[in-house]
Amino acid sequence: MARVKNGVAHHARKKKVMEAAKGARGGRSKLYKSAKENTERGMAYAYRDRRKRKGEFRSLWITRINAAARLNGLSYSRLMAGLAKAGVEINRKVLADLAVHDADAFARVADVARDHQH
Repeated sequence: MARVKNGVAHHARKKKVMEAAKGARGGRSKLYKSAKENTERGMAYAYRDRRKRKGEFRSLWITRINAAARLNGLSYSRLMAGLAKAGVEINRKVLADLAVHDADAFARVADVARDHQH
């Protein structure tokens, strides 16, 4: 029986790695071993940062909400506590969008939160 070699699969795997490494500097895009290390690290960072991005957006929304809340005489925590007591279920993404694009609507939301404080 003939010996099974792995040439085709190996070349396909190598080609995939080298394609992914295009744009890297120097040997990282030319040498297989370096390219493989580079792409594996890049993929690991990409996986990690896809999850990290969600937290970064939440931080951004909170910063924007806090800035808008302070323009309306409230702190972020007081605004959120007031909205919770009022039973208003607007998430941070929507609140941040209101803060940036519709200051009047945000002011009305802040008034509702202020009315339900304490």
